[in-house]
Amino acid sequence: MSQVTEEERQLPGPRGRGPSDAARRLRREAAEIRAAVRAAPRRTVVAESLVCALAAAFGLIPLLLIPPDRPVLAVLEALWAALLVAARRGRPVAAVLGAFPLLAGANVWVLAVVPLIVLSATRRIAPPRRAWRIVGVACAALGGLTVAVGLFRWETLPMMLAENAVSAVLLLLLPTLAGTMLGRRRPLVDLLRERNAYLEQTRTLTAAAARMEEQTRIAREMHDLLGHRLSLISVHAGALELAAARQAPPLAGQVELLRTTAGTAMEELREILGVLRHADLSDETGVDRGTYEDITALVTQSRQTGGGPVELVWSVPDTVEVGPRVRQAIHRVVREGLTNVLKHASGAPVLVEVKGADAGIEVYVTNGVPRVPGDSQGGTSSGLAGLQERISLLGGTFGAGALPDGGFRVTAWLPSQQSLPSQPPQPSLLSQPSHATNGPGSNSPLSAQTLTWPRVLGAGCTAVLVVLPTAGFLIVLLVMAALG
Repeated sequence: MSQVTEEERQLPGPRGRGPSDAARRLRREAAEIRAAVRAAPRRTVVAESLVCALAAAFGLIPLLLIPPDRPVLAVLEALWAALLVAARRGRPVAAVLGAFPLLAGANVWVLAVVPLIVLSATRRIAPPRRAWRIVGVACAALGGLTVAVGLFRWETLPMMLAENAVSAVLLLLLPTLAGTMLGRRRPLVDLLRERNAYLEQTRTLTAAAARMEEQTRIAREMHDLLGHRLSLISVHAGALELAAARQAPPLAGQVELLRTTAGTAMEELREILGVLRHADLSDETGVDRGTYEDITALVTQSRQTGGGPVELVWSVPDTVEVGPRVRQAIHRVVREGLTNVLKHASGAPVLVEVKGADAGIEVYVTNGVPRVPGDSQGGTSSGLAGLQERISLLGGTFGAGALPDGGFRVTAWLPSQQSLPSQPPQPSLLSQPSHATNGPGSNSPLSAQTLTWPRVLGAGCTAVLVVLPTAGFLIVLLVMAALG
């Protein structure tokens, strides 16, 4: 509610009826319109300007081909119709009340714009009964205007009343019915959109909670089963190492390797459990993977297992910053490559190369043909597949294949710390796309458009059926005006 100044209180006569007060209201109204236009999106302003121009053109261009009896009044009606088109969004009540004089005017072409103005304006008036009251006032004003004009021509008054009554029903009442139906649909559509957003959020949270619970269960089972077995192996390996040191010194190195391997397996099991519990790979349990010392230890262990000669070439500059995830991947590539050599080409010479490249690290594990042919222990290539997935998640490239001389090579390129994203995706066997979290027989939640589509069809089709007589009446009226 606008405040009344002290100067306005001192004006004589009833407030709001003086010329100065009317001028103030007009200025205030113009300021509000300018503020609304500035606040509206540019796309909306352009679209509304285009619609107004089309409405004016539709009411003015036919006048050049078929001159009316009162051209000045016809031009003013066309401009008035364009103004009502612009006012239907911000001032829907004024647009509906201002449309009734066009039904009794001299420009028949603007009648095509009247139903669009009424339909668009009434769907923005709430509640619907208020829209019907406004349209009732417009129809009553149209009847009064018809009687006032017919006072000078009594013989044509009944015909004018009948024509304007038909025009009021087809051009005012039916568009109002369609507009109120569409207006009632808008809150329902908004409610369904909010409901759908809530259901999608609930589904996401439920899937995340279920996935976390399953990962925790798997981690608990692995800790209880594998952890116990590995602890037993480590204890017995320690006892065996003491016995071998006294009774079989040549086997002491192999037994020590067995004990250290069991300890390493326990550390890696803890790492896997950390991943299953959503621990970041950078939060290692005090183990620095992928360094020169770590890769040297892997090479030394490979030599101690009775394999062939293993050579390490490390040429990573100290200035290159390598993140923990990349170092972890380097460790996995070298370890998998050496393990495959022991399984499939035991005794073959091996060359491990880790060197810096452009914006990344290159890793090569190449083995030749074994000196003594032997049977391969076989495998499922799941280790290589896991490496490829891990490296692709980090943004690198991976390759593995046989060489022409009968050897085998595992290659990988990993981006350095500078080129890695801030939070790369965590490789996890349990992490799946969101659309794959549904169980068998379940469906993804429907989108807002799908949820509201039956409502859109119902309200939209009914509104079209309601305004079909209006469209037919306008077509007949405009064709008669063009032919006449």
